[in-house]
Amino acid sequence: MRPTLRQMEYVVTVHQLGSFGLAAEMLHVSQPSLSNQIAAVETDLGVRLFERGRSGAQATARGLEFVTRARRILSEVAALRATMLSDLPFGGRLRLGVLPSIGPYLLPQAMKALHDDQPDLRVIVREENTLSLDEGVRNGRFDAIISTPEDHPNTFQYPLFVEPLWVAVAPNHPLADRGRVTAPDLAGQRLLTLDTGHRLARIVYGLAGASGAMVSDDYEGTSLDSIVLMAATGAGIGILPDLFARRQGVHRTEVRVMPLAMPGADRTISLMLPKDRSATLSRELAAILRGAAGGLGLQVVPLSP
Repeated sequence: MRPTLRQMEYVVTVHQLGSFGLAAEMLHVSQPSLSNQIAAVETDLGVRLFERGRSGAQATARGLEFVTRARRILSEVAALRATMLSDLPFGGRLRLGVLPSIGPYLLPQAMKALHDDQPDLRVIVREENTLSLDEGVRNGRFDAIISTPEDHPNTFQYPLFVEPLWVAVAPNHPLADRGRVTAPDLAGQRLLTLDTGHRLARIVYGLAGASGAMVSDDYEGTSLDSIVLMAATGAGIGILPDLFARRQGVHRTEVRVMPLAMPGADRTISLMLPKDRSATLSRELAAILRGAAGGLGLQVVPLSP
């Protein structure tokens, strides 16, 4: 059946490297052979997959769709082979995606417990934003992700914990001496958050609407550290997740951090897997992550029967 798995691999590699020559070198085939195979796919499907030019090979719109689907197929085949050849969960290799605001604080303890339980399981962790995590779990780049469940429909979900939000303000800000901040305190204030590729930004927009605040339209943070720095300049009130605030923010002298006490000022974090991929370790992994979250003082969501 065409396209063959090998032809799919050729197309995906050319897209990754942006060059027929580099792809042929990586795959240990001649460039004419690789080009002929991709041309055969294009002829067979009646579509053009790449635009070729001096700057290299650029995937067309149909080419990008081919690459996305081919990656998923190749990943499933690799997972099938690994599973058949190994008795370990996830075929012996767990590719785990996680939000950058969660990974550094939750995973060290959790991965130690997982290693104690499955010492031969290799875990590969990547930190990415919400949109990239969703793309990765759908195209097979990740076996599982830790993220906000609203952003990943049609996945198998294990709720882990609820994480409250905090605020960060400059030391001379009128709210700096408060023990906590409430909705009326935010009225008329400018809120600072991450870019819209993160669920946190959408939560902050909701909080702004509920409190009469506004979200800064001239600054979107690329990291929680950058939000802290902007808050320190007096540009607005930074909104931070609990793990970062308690593990990092409270130690920063350039800002004051305190809990945000208002409805909706939290986010749920879940472990998610593709619905069509089951794993014997998933429930155990969720239990380990819940245990790590509980040890950090977070409100753990009970594991359903």
